[in-house]
Amino acid sequence: MPAARAPGVLFAVVGPSGAGKDSVIGFARHLLADDPRVMFVRRVISRPAHDASEDHEPVSVAEFERRAATGALAVTWQAHGLHYGLPATSLRHVAAGGIAVANGSRQALDAIFETYADVQVVEVVAAPEIIAGRLAARGRESGDEIVARLKRSVAAYRGSERAVTIDNSGALDAAGDAFVRLIRERLACHPSALTKSG
Repeated sequence: MPAARAPGVLFAVVGPSGAGKDSVIGFARHLLADDPRVMFVRRVISRPAHDASEDHEPVSVAEFERRAATGALAVTWQAHGLHYGLPATSLRHVAAGGIAVANGSRQALDAIFETYADVQVVEVVAAPEIIAGRLAARGRESGDEIVARLKRSVAAYRGSERAVTIDNSGALDAAGDAFVRLIRERLACHPSALTKSG
């Protein structure tokens, strides 16, 4: 009988809006998409399908609640009037020894740590003026709202003491490469990770 695989890890990517979390995750996905040991989690969000700000599965609030009630979502949280969830497939992937990468939320980290066997928090940051420019380019918030957002202090969050910080103020290649190295280091030092054959 083969030895049971040790649990893998969830990379929970957090950071302020405008820091470029989706861009950094997308960079890593492009390079690691063919590696079955790494799952890039597609969040379920009660957001319209035409919102292309991130690759997500859009659902109605009723459908979201149905999935949450039936165990199809491993973790759920609410922010900005929307419902967010990580599908249970990510939990099974980590339990089988794989690595899952998810765009998370600092406010959801308590639930994430309670649910997944191992969690590595990755905080994507950027200089305030860079974030302000990105938020302005999105056109979702007024100038005053952007200033108010930048002034908000960030409370300590679960996992912050061992979080890895990636600065995405400059070229995406630099931040993206740093994230890919982090994932590959975990694959290299975690012999129980899923084999490439699945």
